[in-house]
Amino acid sequence: MRKEDPSWRFALGASPVTEGVIVFIETDDNLTGYGYASATAHMGASMEGLTGTLDRLIPHVKEYDALEMSAIRIKMDQALSGNNQAKAAIDNALFDLAAKSMNVPLNRLFGGAVRTEFPVLRILAIKSPEEMAEQAQILFNQGYRYFKIKVQGDVNLDIARVAAIRKRLGEEANLTVDANQAYSPKDAIAALNGMATYRLDLVEQPVAMDDYKGMKLVTDSVPVTVEADESAGSIQEVAHLVENRIVDAISLKVPKLGGLWNTLIAAQICKAGNIRYRFGAHVGSRLLNAHAMQLASSLPDLWYASEFGEFARLLDDPFEGIDVVGGFIQIPNAVGTGVKPIGT
Repeated sequence: MRKEDPSWRFALGASPVTEGVIVFIETDDNLTGYGYASATAHMGASMEGLTGTLDRLIPHVKEYDALEMSAIRIKMDQALSGNNQAKAAIDNALFDLAAKSMNVPLNRLFGGAVRTEFPVLRILAIKSPEEMAEQAQILFNQGYRYFKIKVQGDVNLDIARVAAIRKRLGEEANLTVDANQAYSPKDAIAALNGMATYRLDLVEQPVAMDDYKGMKLVTDSVPVTVEADESAGSIQEVAHLVENRIVDAISLKVPKLGGLWNTLIAAQICKAGNIRYRFGAHVGSRLLNAHAMQLASSLPDLWYASEFGEFARLLDDPFEGIDVVGGFIQIPNAVGTGVKPIGT
């Protein structure tokens, strides 16, 4: 899927397109469940890898009834270690199918919705401070009040980006930054102490994903909430972060964690350890965002704004059924995920 801005980039590189694979699972009584496998290079997933992994896993799914999801998850893990993005697509499609078979919204499988609407946090790609402030203004005028500022590791320039956006938008805007591992611990501390002047709500993944000591040093040294993203790529990593109180918060993403079931487990780990959590950028089709929203709607401890609107910058989304209106998005009042392929 093409992005409306072909020059879109973040600290780990340029990103003019979003790639992924749509998985659909059909039953004998003509029900279809849909899932989305995200090809996220910095989380270890490529299109070639996804297609090969799905070809290997799908025959194991066919050995079971579609509602035997626990057995299917065990079988997939036995067949192939890791590969969470591909497994997430299958897991999500099975949940969609299960909800459709029961004729209920997917959130009912997690206890039902405690919220039906989410404020949406939108990403500002790396550009000059002035250009980023201009893009923030466009989104602000559309009703968005939560913004994630991509930064690149240049302390002074990154502080200038935050300053320009705060000056442009005023105090009504809620600002966060995402370094995508771009800083050393000392540079992160310097940058965040400088940015704190401009009322920064949180910083996502300031240092390298495997630098746990560096991440904790940053967490203990700045007044800004520090959140893990790339460092929280599995249930085990989430448990490690929570047990050792390395961060203040964790960005949960359904693809990187291996599906809705694992994401629910990760949320419960965060809750048990008194670490905040929210849902990070589900970059891809409306389908992927709909799955994440259905789970998020059932979680009473969800913190802050989630990133359920990045499909708005894609030009070729094959699914319809949800949209951001005035900076908010609502879960559909429909069975399953509530979204469907365009034209069906």
